[in-house]
Amino acid sequence: KSREPADPAADSSPRPAPAEHRDEAASKKNLCVKAAKEHNIPEELNKVLENKVMETVLDLSYVKLSVVEMTCLGDADSEGIVSKSVSSHSDLIPGVYEGGLKIWECTFDLMDYFSKAEIEFTNKTVLDLGCGAGLLGIVALRGGAARVHFQDYNSTVIDEITLPNVVANCSSEGRRMGSGKARKASKPPSKRLRKAEGSPDVLNRCRFFSGEWSQVSQLLLNSNKPCSKYDIILTSETIYNPDYYSALHDTLAQLLDRNGCVYLASKVHYFGVGGGIYLFEKFIEEKNVFRTSVVKTIDQGLQRCIMKITFK
Repeated sequence: KSREPADPAADSSPRPAPAEHRDEAASKKNLCVKAAKEHNIPEELNKVLENKVMETVLDLSYVKLSVVEMTCLGDADSEGIVSKSVSSHSDLIPGVYEGGLKIWECTFDLMDYFSKAEIEFTNKTVLDLGCGAGLLGIVALRGGAARVHFQDYNSTVIDEITLPNVVANCSSEGRRMGSGKARKASKPPSKRLRKAEGSPDVLNRCRFFSGEWSQVSQLLLNSNKPCSKYDIILTSETIYNPDYYSALHDTLAQLLDRNGCVYLASKVHYFGVGGGIYLFEKFIEEKNVFRTSVVKTIDQGLQRCIMKITFK
């Protein structure tokens, strides 16, 4: 299956791993919870973009994922998620790989919503939860966020995709995000960056984490550098698996500022995986901690929604 960025209008649901991979993942998951880790930003930013080929969408640069698949071998992928995902032709291997090697279409839905609804990021503290390529957090950085943290389940995704994307986009010139019309324009050719443009001032506002949500929450709240709660939490296509709803709900409850809000983008239903927007909405109602509202519905292809979540 192609791992090029999703066409926002395309029909796509994650393909779970074959049964034998799911069984293996389940047994591993029962034995341990994926520990949280903070990823340091290298002093030599040029090395972050070494051998990376970049493409552009909506005026944002991102690592070409098919090249990552070809080059991310050995020590660069200590988790082995690239080879496992490719060999099993799956977008998800529960407890092993959680989809961060692909840019999902709801990410673009959320970016469109930010632009049209004029969501204000200036001086806000933001968490890009389940960040993958990190495009949502990068938009927040460009919008003047005071602090942006990026989290993905897999450390390989943070090191090989998220961090390079942040470095490539957060130049000292502070380029602004393009308009929604940019998506329809022909994409410029892929380019190999020879020099990192990341501004140290921008990168000082960023932190990067990998690991399971509950573990990352504990790390954030109890580390030597504990953080304040987040004004805004952004998350896209993270409710595909109902087994994760409790961990996601608890993470939002622990990390969101009392006056903050969550913007969650999702398909109405994830075929073959079981989750979806209404199932998660029902789960939240039963917990009675948050109130939810669907602020946008997208009907092209598989129906998709953007939900806003705040404390009651």
